[in-house]
Amino acid sequence: MSKVKTSFFCQSCGSQYSKWQGQCNACKEWNTIVEEIIQKEEKVAWKADTSEIKKASKPLLVKEIDSTQEIRMDTCDGELNRVLGGGIVPGSLILLGGEPGIGKSTLLLQISLKLPYKTLYVSGEESQKQIKMRAERITPNGDNCYILTETKTQNIFRQIQEIEPEIVIIDSIQTLHTDYIESSPGSISQIRETTAELIKFAKETNVPVILIGHITKDGSIAGPKILEHMVDTVLQFEGDRNHVYRILRSLKNRFGSTAELGIYEMQGSGLREVSNPSEILISHKNEELSGTAIASTLEGMRPLMIEIQALVSTAVYGTPQRSTTGYNAKRLNMILAVLEKRAGFRLGAKDVFLNITGGISVDDPAIDLAVVAAILSSNEDIPINKDFCFAGEVGLSGEIRPVNRVDQRIQEAEKLGFSTIYVSKYNKISLKNTGIKIQLVAKIEDIVSELFG
Repeated sequence: MSKVKTSFFCQSCGSQYSKWQGQCNACKEWNTIVEEIIQKEEKVAWKADTSEIKKASKPLLVKEIDSTQEIRMDTCDGELNRVLGGGIVPGSLILLGGEPGIGKSTLLLQISLKLPYKTLYVSGEESQKQIKMRAERITPNGDNCYILTETKTQNIFRQIQEIEPEIVIIDSIQTLHTDYIESSPGSISQIRETTAELIKFAKETNVPVILIGHITKDGSIAGPKILEHMVDTVLQFEGDRNHVYRILRSLKNRFGSTAELGIYEMQGSGLREVSNPSEILISHKNEELSGTAIASTLEGMRPLMIEIQALVSTAVYGTPQRSTTGYNAKRLNMILAVLEKRAGFRLGAKDVFLNITGGISVDDPAIDLAVVAAILSSNEDIPINKDFCFAGEVGLSGEIRPVNRVDQRIQEAEKLGFSTIYVSKYNKISLKNTGIKIQLVAKIEDIVSELFG
């Protein structure tokens, strides 16, 4: 009998050590290193059909490689298709992470019930009756979806060989364990080994596998960092449990862009796709209020109209406060310095609070102009016309700089019924005969005179 081998792993970052120590050298966390037994048997976790044994690959010139487009599997979900880059690539491994209770299981169960492909939904966290109750609430029909409650990978592969599904969903990777590693489910070595078995299965059979992953308290996906390197796509499901809106982002995608965004609304019957995000990001109010401005931004290929809210008030406690929600606080300080230096507004003794409605965070510099308009509107207590919107970057000298894909921003503003859009004078606009008035500005002083002059 072979000798039992043990090693020490950090439960926070997955670093391996030959002996125990108090602090991990990689992530600097204390008391996270534990001993795990590594005892691999001479067995194969997933054994492909011997009649389809692949020949050893040989090197090819780039021009000899078949360049036909990979056929993607439609998920019947427009938002997920967009984030994935057009659908699921056969043989790919997708990892979905998010806060507890945010709706990861609901999203994948909803998709598996709608898919036209034979799907195996494996759950290690819920019983079949619990999943059945949720499935009936989401959709009564699920002719192609099989439910399996199992945590051992050997048993899962046995069922896969019998059912022969076209898509496999695992909920979640932290609950799986394999007989070839003697450690508890969720440990570093178990996650690494079970993921490796699933990758081997996906690549040999061309069946895509979707994994749900837990996250740590700092927001990163639990388990070794190598887990994110092993999979093809990493998706993040975000949102506040106190709000009904959820955002699906791509952190890594070998088959598409990572700039795309999917938005859902949580309802009693599951998650509803939000095809027009501006409906949730702009407040619907009858009276005009000071301190609000509409910005035209881009998330991937999708233009969004978002509402910027600002509140400027006299500092009560002596030291002015600068608070932001969904916007970079350092960039706000820069814009306030530009307003004070270039436009003459004395905001140094005033509190400034900035909020982007809808609970999303935006890094697009094109919203700078709307931030300036909202701050000045609140400071002067003069409301901005609700039919005005803005798209421009503010430079340190007070100039309004051009932004990319301005034509797409203008078309989105026109489609949503805005009458005027303020953009940089230096933008090259190719649109002709637009129904929206395009107001060109070169400096912050131009905006001040246009809106509050």
